[in-house]
Amino acid sequence: MSDQIQRFLFERTNVRGEIVTLEQAHAEVMERHDYPPAVTRQLGELLAAVALLTETIKLDGTMSIEVRGKGPLSMLMAESNPGGELRAIARLDEEASLPAEDAGFAELLGEGRITITLDPREGRRYQGVVALQQDSLAGCLEDYFSQSEQLPTRLWLADDGRCAGGLLLQRLPDESLNQDDDAWDRTVQLAATLTPAEMLEVDQRELLHRLYHEETVRVFEPKALRFACSCSRERIAGALLTLGDEELRDILAEQGGIATQCHFCHTRYEFTVAEVEAMLDDPEGPPPTLH
Repeated sequence: MSDQIQRFLFERTNVRGEIVTLEQAHAEVMERHDYPPAVTRQLGELLAAVALLTETIKLDGTMSIEVRGKGPLSMLMAESNPGGELRAIARLDEEASLPAEDAGFAELLGEGRITITLDPREGRRYQGVVALQQDSLAGCLEDYFSQSEQLPTRLWLADDGRCAGGLLLQRLPDESLNQDDDAWDRTVQLAATLTPAEMLEVDQRELLHRLYHEETVRVFEPKALRFACSCSRERIAGALLTLGDEELRDILAEQGGIATQCHFCHTRYEFTVAEVEAMLDDPEGPPPTLH
């Protein structure tokens, strides 16, 4: 299975981890856009990161990570849910020149921030924000956990343009679980020896064995991951209604209908004048369907 996430923990300690590999989902995200190689690498790392972070929490809903900067890469965004569905997108500054192939995270984004949003099906939406103060996405996300969650967390991310991977280690706050005072430092030091090539090319269980063959590791059943877009005609209709009656009618007068497409998957949605007028007359009703 090329697209999966594997949870594990170290027995008699309060240290847990996850390892993720994405190949098909990575390909399906990238084939819908023509990103420069440097942008593909950063978006792939973000795709791996959102899968890892989603698995660390119990959320019946959606997690998104949005990175905004003032460099040639103005935005990265990835989204995941507990069902293992992933999607992601990047946006380049239209006035900036194309980045060099070897451009890194800090060079691409410059000053900016990361916003992590938890959007449950029920209950209140939560957002956490951290400034871009590290030279890598992994470093910035570690800052987020340190500042917002007070939860020691280390991340290693990699992307070679074809697939993405990542490893997360986290020390839980319950010290009563820990019978090994050196476990955190030791497991982090061992993970730091991991190369990007190993993360992307070696089977997950083999990789865990290479790193932690002297540790007692409990490995859980892997979870499959896949690309899936959450767009729908209903959601697009709802987004159109936020433009307001006047602007929608101006568009109808100018274009004789409304055509738009999802930025993530490029699915095209079209609404006739009659369909938009019906939406405006009954905003709470179901969206018009195609016949």
